[in-house]
Amino acid sequence: MDAVARRAIRGEGTTEAEWHGWPGLASLPAIDLCDLVPEGARAVVVAPHPDDEVLSVGGLLAQLADIGAPVEVIAVTDGTASHRGSTEWTAERLAQARPRESLKALRCLGLSIEPARLGMPDGGLKEVRALLAARLVSLLRPRDVVFTTWRQDGHPDHEVTGEACALAAASAGARLVEVPVWGWHWSRPGDERMPWAHAFRLPLSEEAVRRKRAAVKAFTSQLESDASTGSGPVLRATTVERAARPYEVVFL
Repeated sequence: MDAVARRAIRGEGTTEAEWHGWPGLASLPAIDLCDLVPEGARAVVVAPHPDDEVLSVGGLLAQLADIGAPVEVIAVTDGTASHRGSTEWTAERLAQARPRESLKALRCLGLSIEPARLGMPDGGLKEVRALLAARLVSLLRPRDVVFTTWRQDGHPDHEVTGEACALAAASAGARLVEVPVWGWHWSRPGDERMPWAHAFRLPLSEEAVRRKRAAVKAFTSQLESDASTGSGPVLRATTVERAARPYEVVFL
């Protein structure tokens, strides 16, 4: 069994009630927005799939929008493999719908920006890791703060994106910040596989939380059941509940 398989999500995954009941989250050191993204720096969010930019740092993006900080979102894939075997949500339909959902979500956060779309294969990033890193290097600048999915998040695309971002950030002179997305589902409170020693809490305002929750709702394709396959929503209830947290956790 490989490392990713050992971090597979079982059922709905660890619930928010379990995480809320763990005092370790509340005891994580807080980090200020201005320390995370210093004045004059650009925040660059690299999302493996449309919705990862919101699930990971939607609250951060909302707060950056409020202060007019420069923000760039890079969409690695268009998320065309989210509904395998579906005749309702075909890859062609998803290629149209998911980027539109991402734009709507960013508007909910207060951002009027168009993500840079790399058009790489959803579910196949492992085979194009070097190309992805090279593309990212060409888009990054010194002093950028790059936010992306954690290199051990449990989803192959998330992990490859994190690895490529680490290489690209080091080459470009940018700072790397990793964020767990799937990790909240497969890990448990106090799980030693999570790098708690490098974890910080970014407090979110009530307004930022409200906008993040609204942004998650923009991803209709991921929130509806699929009648053609009998599958439930791609985004689990636990994922949606997590968007209501008054903080986001980042690994530095």
